Amino acid sequence: MNIGPIELPNRLFVAPMAGVTDRPFRMLCKRLGAGYAVSEMVTSQRALWASLKTSRRADHDGESAPIAVQIAGVDPTEMADAARYNIDRGAQVIDINMGCPAKKVCNVWAGSALMSNETLALRIVQAVVQACAPLGVPVTLKMRTGRCDGERNAVALARAAEGAGVAMVTVHGRTREQGYSGLAEYDTIAAVKAALRIPVVANGDIDSPAKARAVLQHTNADALMIGRAAQGRPWIFREIAHHLESGELLAPPATHDVKHWLTEHLHDHYGLYGELTGMRTARKHIGWAVRALPGGEAFRSVMNTLQSCDAQLRAVATFFEDLAVKYPDLPAANDAHLSRQA
Repeated sequence: MNIGPIELPNRLFVAPMAGVTDRPFRMLCKRLGAGYAVSEMVTSQRALWASLKTSRRADHDGESAPIAVQIAGVDPTEMADAARYNIDRGAQVIDINMGCPAKKVCNVWAGSALMSNETLALRIVQAVVQACAPLGVPVTLKMRTGRCDGERNAVALARAAEGAGVAMVTVHGRTREQGYSGLAEYDTIAAVKAALRIPVVANGDIDSPAKARAVLQHTNADALMIGRAAQGRPWIFREIAHHLESGELLAPPATHDVKHWLTEHLHDHYGLYGELTGMRTARKHIGWAVRALPGGEAFRSVMNTLQSCDAQLRAVATFFEDLAVKYPDLPAANDAHLSRQA
C-alpha cells in the first residue's frame, strides 16, 4: 500500500507510543517485520524544540525510510511550523495526533481532546497539509472513535480530513474516555473504512496473528497498527505477516535470537540516551522482554537494582543463555501476560 507517493513494504505498522517508540525501538521493529513506524509525538511548541527530550525524538540517524513523525498541539500555525521543522530534520510523513488520551495532553485540548472541537481539528489539518504539500510530504491523521460512547464522530472527522488532503487515517478502536481500558471495538473503524477512499488503518488490541486476521476481516482496513503488544515482543510483526500470508503460525523464535535482538536494541538505546539515562530507561524494555518468561519476574527485580549499562548487558546475556539451556526456543507467554498485553 501507499501513503501518498510513498510505497510501503507491508501493511503492519508500529503505533506511536510516548516513551517507547524512540528510534532504537522503531528500528528494531522494522528489522523484525514492521513495514512502517511512527515516532513518539513531538510537541508543536517552538520553545521546547531545543530541549533534550524533543531533540532525541527528532533523531532519525540510521533509520530506514520512510521516516514518519507525529506532531501534537492545538494551534494551527504552530502545528504547520512543527511540520516544517520536522521535515527539515528528515521527516517524510507527518502524522497529526488526535488519539492520545493522556490527561496532560487532553487538558490543553490536544490529542484526542481535539475530536470534541471538529472546527479546530479541521483547521489544524488544513494548516499542516498546506505546509507539507509544497514539500511533497504526505500528512496522516491518528484518532480515536470519539469522545465517549455517545459521541463517536470518527466518520465525520475522517471524511473532513480526507477532504482537506490527508493521505491516510488511523483509528484506535476506543474513545477518549476509555483511555486504554475495556476492549477496542471495530465497527467504527469499519464505518470509517467504508466512508473513505484513502487508506484506513485499524489499531487497538491487536495482540496475536489470529486477532490480526480477525480485525482485518471485520474492518476491511488497509493496514494494522500495533502498539503495546510489541513491547517486549517486537517479532510479533513477522509472526503476523507469516500468518496472513500462509495461514499458519510461525514457530517461536530461538531463545538465542531473542538474546541477540535485545542486546542489539540495548546497544542502540544506550547510544541514543547515554550511560545514566540509557541504563534507567532500558529497564522497562528489559522488563517487557522477560516478564512472561520462566524466572522473568525474579530477574527483573534484580535487574532493576543494577547501576550500569555493562551490568545490564551481562545480566541479560546470562539470563537468556541460562534460559536457552532448558528452552532452545522461546517458551510461550502465559495467559496472564497475554491479558496484560491487550
